[in-house]
Amino acid sequence: MRRRLGRAVVLSYAAALLLPGPGLWLSRSHSLPLGSLPLGAAGALSWSTAPVLLSLVLFSAGLQVSLHALGTLLRRPLALLAGLVLHLAIPLLAIPAVALLLRRTPDSDGGSGLVTAMILIVAMPVAAGATVWTGKGDGDQPTMVGLVLASTLLSPLTVPLVIGALVPLLSGDYADTLSRAEHTIRGAFTLVGVVLPCAAGILCRLVLPAPWLSRVLRVVVPVALAGSLLLTYVNASGALNSFLARPRPLLLAAALVVASLVCLLSFAVGRVAARLLRLDAPVASSLTLACGMNNSSAGAVLITTTLPDKPHLLLPVLAYGLLQKTAANRVVRRRPRRSADLVAPPCAP
Repeated sequence: MRRRLGRAVVLSYAAALLLPGPGLWLSRSHSLPLGSLPLGAAGALSWSTAPVLLSLVLFSAGLQVSLHALGTLLRRPLALLAGLVLHLAIPLLAIPAVALLLRRTPDSDGGSGLVTAMILIVAMPVAAGATVWTGKGDGDQPTMVGLVLASTLLSPLTVPLVIGALVPLLSGDYADTLSRAEHTIRGAFTLVGVVLPCAAGILCRLVLPAPWLSRVLRVVVPVALAGSLLLTYVNASGALNSFLARPRPLLLAAALVVASLVCLLSFAVGRVAARLLRLDAPVASSLTLACGMNNSSAGAVLITTTLPDKPHLLLPVLAYGLLQKTAANRVVRRRPRRSADLVAPPCAP
């Protein structure tokens, strides 16, 4: 499935276009009855599919982190520090440029909807799926896993920081909504939805005996990979169904243009930085991928959580997710595959 991951993602998009019903049902919140509580009241557990699938993908990523390889990385932290700094700097450079361009369009809100979607993408940590593309090429796996792990663990601080810095670019309801959502993001979402699943995976790797760990990996890795594809289908169902119910060709075109601009700029900054730092080719490849690949699945979940009445904002998220995988393929395809130090976690779309 990993070798055909690109085709599988396209099939997920096609399924969302042709059969969106199950995806729309999965995107809603559901209640699981728990029977009667001690006080006699009926209890129910509310859950949503998308956050559960995202947690599964991040748990699998943490489960496959080699602490020995990360120890080697900490002794040579240049690429790790550069990647973290660029991960914070790129949104602060790219989003204002996009907002300036969109203000010249006839959109009544000055493109604030598209800018909001892009903020919620680029503020997310490095995608766990970046390690898959590192394994396909000749990248440095410890560097990539270190960037994924560090950006994820720091996300309760960095995500609100980036969003708070970029909110003044928005106007109207989008600015108010994102400002209110910043407090939720600061506390609940990044901690429970992003950090804890990854940390739980790392902890399980530490405590499980080697034979048990091998068995768990054989089950969790393919299940998480299938879960990542299902998450792509769920997110795409909401966005494409909204577009088909109310076609907005100009919005689709603008989403593709904006996502392309931000994606290409992110990869370009990573490549230029790698050359300026004179990094070895494998480390340079990993740094470039880390700069361009954000956890778009987390961004999509965040949009459906904080802006449930605006499913059309998932269009630029889906476009960015597909574009970053295409760009990642171009980064790694000219390099022969080599044996990796780590087993790559499944791709988060």
